[in-house]
Amino acid sequence: MDIVVVGAGSLGSLVGGLLAREHDVTLVGREPHVSQVTERGLSVVGAEEFRVHPNAQTAMPERADLALVTVKAYDTATVAADLADCTLDACLSLQNGMGNESQLAAVLDCPVLAGTCSYGARLREPGTVAFTGRGEVVLGERNGGRSAVADEVGAAFRAAGIETTVVADMPTRLWEKLAVNAGINAVTALARVPNGALADPPADAIAADAARETAAVAREQGIDLPDERAVSLVERVVDDTAANHSSMYQDISAGQQTEIDAINGYVAETATERVPVNETLAGLVRTWERHREQ
Repeated sequence: MDIVVVGAGSLGSLVGGLLAREHDVTLVGREPHVSQVTERGLSVVGAEEFRVHPNAQTAMPERADLALVTVKAYDTATVAADLADCTLDACLSLQNGMGNESQLAAVLDCPVLAGTCSYGARLREPGTVAFTGRGEVVLGERNGGRSAVADEVGAAFRAAGIETTVVADMPTRLWEKLAVNAGINAVTALARVPNGALADPPADAIAADAARETAAVAREQGIDLPDERAVSLVERVVDDTAANHSSMYQDISAGQQTEIDAINGYVAETATERVPVNETLAGLVRTWERHREQ
């Protein structure tokens, strides 16, 4: 399969590197990462160690069988406009937050799939990505159901050695992931703690309340997500990734914009009733963003 990875940062580079062992991959990213990959190849270190030589460039290609989108949620609209000029057979979003797939589908003339990815990655330096934890890719039709396109993409990922499951209940999976992100990201970022700190009071209660509120909003949207399920998912991820720093923690530590609008902000803005924990977390992170240059 001819695959373009749009957003060759940490996750995009890792998944793109894994895919490049079996497929023709083009990484679309930023300098100096692109130049290093072009000159020396992409080095993957950590859980697996290998070097591959995908194409790497800063501009979109003219066509691909699959566009794999891994950019931050706040860049989705820009990327969607750029991809609109490409000839694509399919597109798969492996992004955080909600609303990415609808933005892509609004402008792309191809099927848009949704997915989640629990592989751990960190861009160590230009040209090198650390594989920090094995996980799973779950993908499917963004509105639910089965399709030959989703099955084909899933088979392509598995052929490259990526643990992949194709599901018919992708909307539920997306809300489950949102509950986890809502419970973990902003809390760890504001408190400046690794994920494992959310196993203890008082952070555990804050994370659980954010997840419960997210589950309630999911049910308003017709998704069967019990409170207990949302909280247990948060607890499981906290336990499994105790030593990790969340993506939002890393963004704030680097002084960069966060994905708060697509996570806690999305919960708050979608809810028909007050969700005070998510509103507070979103408000605090947005306040930091407005003043981060100071």
